[in-house]
Amino acid sequence: MTTARDLALVALGMPRDQRVERGVLSLALAGAEAIDLLERGALTLDGDRMVPGPQTATGDRFLDQAFASLVRQEPYETVEDWLWRRGLELAAAYLDDLERAGLIARPRGRGLRLRSASSAPADSPEHSRAEERRASGEPVLTALIVAAKIADEPSETGDSLDGDAVTPVVAAVGDAVTQLEAERLRRGIEDAAFDNVWRGFV
Repeated sequence: MTTARDLALVALGMPRDQRVERGVLSLALAGAEAIDLLERGALTLDGDRMVPGPQTATGDRFLDQAFASLVRQEPYETVEDWLWRRGLELAAAYLDDLERAGLIARPRGRGLRLRSASSAPADSPEHSRAEERRASGEPVLTALIVAAKIADEPSETGDSLDGDAVTPVVAAVGDAVTQLEAERLRRGIEDAAFDNVWRGFV
C-alpha cells in the first residue's frame, strides 16, 4: 500500500460528524503521491521544484501515472503547482479504485461524505495497516492528516519531520488546503451578498 491509499482509507474511517471535502482530499492525495515518489528515489526536490528521477516502475498504477505526468523541462514544476494539477479529481479516482478492489463500500449520492457504516472502509488487512500506521504516529501520514485538516493536531508521537525531504511537500499541502478553504469562504460571502441584493428586488 502507498501513503496515498493509506491516507484515503484513514479519511474514510473518520467519525460520521467529520467529512472531507473532495478538493481537500485530492490535494492531500497528490501530496502523498509526491512523498511516495521522493521515498522511492523517482523524484527529488530542488528548493520547491520537483525534479524527476530516472524512469522507474513503482508497482502502483497511480504512482506510475504520477511519475509519468511530472514536468521534465527546466525550470520544472513547483510543488504547489503539482498539487493543483495532479490533484484534479484525484479523490474520486482513488475512491473508485478502492471500491472496485472491495476495500470500501461507497453510499449512493453526490459528494464525498465520510459518514455512516455504509461508507466506511471494509474490514481488510489494508485498512488495518493504514490505521496502525496512523495510531503509531508515523510522521509522514500524521503530517498529511494534519495538513489536510482531516483530524486535529495530534499529541507529540513519532519522529519529527524537521529536516526531512518531505517537509516542503507537507507544507505545500497545508498552504493549498488553506487557499482552497479561503476561496470557498470568499465565494460563499459573494453568493450570500448576491442573494441579499436579489431579495431586495423581489
